[in-house]
Amino acid sequence: MKEFMNMYLRRAVGMMVMVLMVLGGMNARGGEVKRPYYNDKSVPNGDDIIAIQKDLQKNLAHARAATVCIQMGLGSGSGVIVSEDGLVLTAAHVSSGVGKKLTIVMEDGTKHKAITLGLNSEQDAAMLKILDKGKYPFVKIEPGKTAEEASTKLGDWVFALGHSGGFDKARGSVVRLGRLTRIADHTIQSDCVLIGGDSGGPLFDMNGILIGIHSRVGKVSDVNMHVPMHVYHTYWKRMLNNEFIGNGPFAHRPVMGQAFIGIAVEKAENGLKITDVDEAAAAGRAGIKVGDILQMVNGKKITERKQLVELMKKRKEGDELILGILQNGKLKQFKITLTKRWSE
Repeated sequence: MKEFMNMYLRRAVGMMVMVLMVLGGMNARGGEVKRPYYNDKSVPNGDDIIAIQKDLQKNLAHARAATVCIQMGLGSGSGVIVSEDGLVLTAAHVSSGVGKKLTIVMEDGTKHKAITLGLNSEQDAAMLKILDKGKYPFVKIEPGKTAEEASTKLGDWVFALGHSGGFDKARGSVVRLGRLTRIADHTIQSDCVLIGGDSGGPLFDMNGILIGIHSRVGKVSDVNMHVPMHVYHTYWKRMLNNEFIGNGPFAHRPVMGQAFIGIAVEKAENGLKITDVDEAAAAGRAGIKVGDILQMVNGKKITERKQLVELMKKRKEGDELILGILQNGKLKQFKITLTKRWSE
């Protein structure tokens, strides 16, 4: 495994060096990029790349040990343990509710029962707790309680972990290197390459400190949004107390046994934009993608998220729906069979 990781790191670092040489300080539009690189140098050099590799090798094993796969029904996401007794941070659209039973899978394949705690549906933050008693590997989180207090800066090197596409014991959690490309009040953006299954997973600085949780996995794999730690600090006590916060686009109050399409949506000009897809659920299996626009359900026009929520409350496992989806500029029909959201 060590030889495999060293080979992976050499290849990853080699690719970064080639990309940096080709870009030569230019962005995709041809303009100059001025951002701090490693060690606050304006232009990275060989020493910077070696320093990144050493820091990653130093902190990766511990970070992977605390990164978990979250299994619920046919779908899965990721999370990270932040306390010895098994408190896990993830995304609200992964947990999808309060008091829901699910399964946590550790890096070595060990499974544990868990339950979802509170969530913030506006900022896509959530907590859950491993129910099996024990001492679990955990990571430290960034202490800053506001965006201004955060230690990270635009352009900082970071690494992302997640169980891409679901748990695979032979492969383990997948590591991706990147940089912070945008910092806003309640979200940060990186160019780490993420795919389905990574949602809810951790984003670390190069010291192995947790700085964010993967929220929106973009249509372009290297454009991804993360929930910064100050959001979790702000709502920590309320989430620990099993509170469902807000009425945002990242989660809703699900009904036990409710049928499941397997998508998260937000309002768009021409329908509901699909922001996340559960690859193992009906939508993912049908070929529906992040970035597609949901416009119709069984011939009925859908313009508001609450229309979809109300419609789904009347459906059950095994029901069939015909979805009108705008995909790559063309309106297509997808026939799906609904699955159950939760396994008991």
